[in-house]
Amino acid sequence: MPARGAARAHVAFDLDGTLVDSRADLVAAVNHVLTSMGRAALPAETLTGFVGEGARRLVERALAPASPADVDAGLAGFMTWYGAHLLDATLPYPGIVDMLDRLAERPVVLTVLSNKPEAMSRDILTGLGLATRFADVIGGDSLPTRKPDPAGMMLLCARTGTPAEHALLVGDSVIDLRTAEAAGVGFCGVAWGLAPDGLRAAGCARMIATPAELVPIVQRIPGSAA
Repeated sequence: MPARGAARAHVAFDLDGTLVDSRADLVAAVNHVLTSMGRAALPAETLTGFVGEGARRLVERALAPASPADVDAGLAGFMTWYGAHLLDATLPYPGIVDMLDRLAERPVVLTVLSNKPEAMSRDILTGLGLATRFADVIGGDSLPTRKPDPAGMMLLCARTGTPAEHALLVGDSVIDLRTAEAAGVGFCGVAWGLAPDGLRAAGCARMIATPAELVPIVQRIPGSAA
């Protein structure tokens, strides 16, 4: 890696819905919790709409209405079951590996900023053979706050020695967009993720339809915060 503080591109990626398609495993984990608590399973499209704000919020929304004690129990069950089934069906989206290969040919630092717990994020990246491609990973439990709070993105910039104006966050949700805005970094939305309609409704200025489209965007960084 270049010396700390050197001007270089830094691309931070959201994980679920951006780098990897984890919908089937997340749905299975939540429905396992629901049925184990005597609740009816929910449709996949309903549950995927709850993804993006961390595990507790996912379980809380799936169980609603529920007491705090039930949410605590549901979260514990979710973490145990999902932790054992992280890679049953989860895979990189088509074109992601090739895009990462192409970015690896350039002096660009790659990181991951997720609201999924850090250990689970790292386990998924390792299990898919992607972990060595990323200089750092920050998860939803790495700091006292999580996206859309900008602290995680700002910490990744600090750890990689990258000025905010040379950084780009790539994500599939309004949460990612708001994180980039708060951190003062560029943003690129992806149309293959969990909530592309939400990004469009929020007025996302730039969205890509395939991972390959990210490469020329990154080639314009540093020198542009866009």
